[in-house]
Amino acid sequence: MTMTIPSITIIGAGLAGCEAAWQAARLGVPVSLHEMKPQKFSPAHHSPNLAELVCSNSLRGASMENAVGLLKEELRRLGSLFMAAADATKVPAGGALAVDRELFSAFVTEKIEQHQLITLERQELSELPAAGAVIVASGPLTSDRLAESLRAVTGDSLYFYDAIAPIVSASSLDLGKLFKASRYGKGDGDDYLNIPMDEPLYNAFVDELLAAEKVPYRDFEKGVHFEGCMPIEEMAGRGRETLRFGPMKPVGLIDPATGKEPHAVIQLRMENRKATLYNLVGFQTKLTWPEQRRIFRMLPGLENAEFARLGSMHRNTFINSPQLLTPLQQLKSAPRIFFAGQITGVEGYVESAGSGFLAGVNSARLALGYAPLLPPPTTALGALIRHITNTDVRHFQPMNVNYGLFPELPGRVKKKERRSLLAERALADLDGWQQAMD
Repeated sequence: MTMTIPSITIIGAGLAGCEAAWQAARLGVPVSLHEMKPQKFSPAHHSPNLAELVCSNSLRGASMENAVGLLKEELRRLGSLFMAAADATKVPAGGALAVDRELFSAFVTEKIEQHQLITLERQELSELPAAGAVIVASGPLTSDRLAESLRAVTGDSLYFYDAIAPIVSASSLDLGKLFKASRYGKGDGDDYLNIPMDEPLYNAFVDELLAAEKVPYRDFEKGVHFEGCMPIEEMAGRGRETLRFGPMKPVGLIDPATGKEPHAVIQLRMENRKATLYNLVGFQTKLTWPEQRRIFRMLPGLENAEFARLGSMHRNTFINSPQLLTPLQQLKSAPRIFFAGQITGVEGYVESAGSGFLAGVNSARLALGYAPLLPPPTTALGALIRHITNTDVRHFQPMNVNYGLFPELPGRVKKKERRSLLAERALADLDGWQQAMD
């Protein structure tokens, strides 16, 4: 007698949804993956391909001195589709891992479409299925109709705002006014273009940001921003020097024209492998588009800038995960329903993929009759999931992975050695967990 393996329905084919589908299918469980594109697009998405990167092409630090670097290495060792795509489509970015966004998305789309156990349904799923295992990975821009269905089972939805940085055409830049360098000399030294600013220019720029016209909030929106993606005008409003200690910090950059560190620096990061597009690093904004063109063209080298994309802001939706989810990302009131990705309150591309990885693995294990597995809290993956499912429900906010989420090391540890020791412990514990999972 042949056993029929129940299938898993996944809503949303972004980073978390695709990763979840891939992991479940790897374990031999059939998957129905629902994606509303290209029939319907969110305000921030434009490509019909899956796993579209929107806010940036950067997957942040590559070194394990940063917890996100450790998380990437964990996912790489675990056979993540996300990391396979990232490694195959990476572009130079100094000490960061950045990808060619179009190639990245095309890579994931091809893998998903070709897998025999994954059925890709190109239509909006506006209601939760009445039965069977479900992974909700609809992302921070969940459609209004699906959001209404989710409210029926969660009873609690929250909102914050994400901002998209502008992208400029490389051919429109005056390179004579810029200099190539990576902070502290990391990378090849020419991964970033830098706009040096003296104090008068910096002050004039801040004045313009503060006085500029912003896109107003709609009545139902609340002006709450995730700290890791704060609009530049919001940062400028916190104090005149705030930008100099944030995205415009000059530390580690020397202007070859003067031999000195500028008063402030704006970095442009390569957006694609052909280096035809550059992203204004950290320049998420809610300025109106005419104001963006006017103010950013004040900058040296950008006087004739052609904008391939202007900045914008959009609503992001996430649930109160500590209140609603088990440590396995299952809905406490209906364990057949998993949540994954940014809708759970993990923040960032890598974190979303990690959340999707776990939802895919554990939903598949349950379908196969095996016990689910929770990664050790000493790993980046475990520390992140532990945070979103085991923290104060009254003050829950989206969170990037960081070493502050990890259990402390035993005994006294030198500060400069702490991160490397945390990473060593994490990878050792990951090996043991992976053997149990296999």
